[in-house]
Amino acid sequence: MQAELDKVIAALEEFYARETHLLDKDLGERALTHRLAVHIEKQFGDWDVDCDYNRLGERLFRLPKGTIVSTDDELGKSVYPDIVVHRRGVPENLLAIELRKAANHQPPQHDQHKLRGLTDPHLWFAWRIGVLLTLGKKQVTSSEVYVGGVIDAALSGWFSGRLKDAGLGAG
Repeated sequence: MQAELDKVIAALEEFYARETHLLDKDLGERALTHRLAVHIEKQFGDWDVDCDYNRLGERLFRLPKGTIVSTDDELGKSVYPDIVVHRRGVPENLLAIELRKAANHQPPQHDQHKLRGLTDPHLWFAWRIGVLLTLGKKQVTSSEVYVGGVIDAALSGWFSGRLKDAGLGAG
């Protein structure tokens, strides 16, 4: 998993080097998500990288009943991860990323709950790794790594340290 997370860091390095206009002008999360996905795609050449991708064939990705996650569809049932690294059409899901701007004053529980669900090994579409990134104008202000439906404290600490080493993490 560290190799995949190193690729995310490489994509973040390029993102912060090339997308300063978007960050300086305080553009919306969707614009930032798209541009980060472009850089992630360069790192994961053998995989499909998509934004707001919510299905496998005809099946929608859905979290279990009682979830606190609100969604964009009219029934409020399907899940739209910000960025996914996967293979389209087959249940091979490597990485799900939720992105937040540091200026977002909404509590992070929505994104945290979504990543717990997206990495839950009991769901047919589970991703191997989930990452929550909070982007500031100059660096990642916070991050969490999810594996098996929970925050992986050791991997989160390792990832945070690697971000700091790359000059991309708060510290």
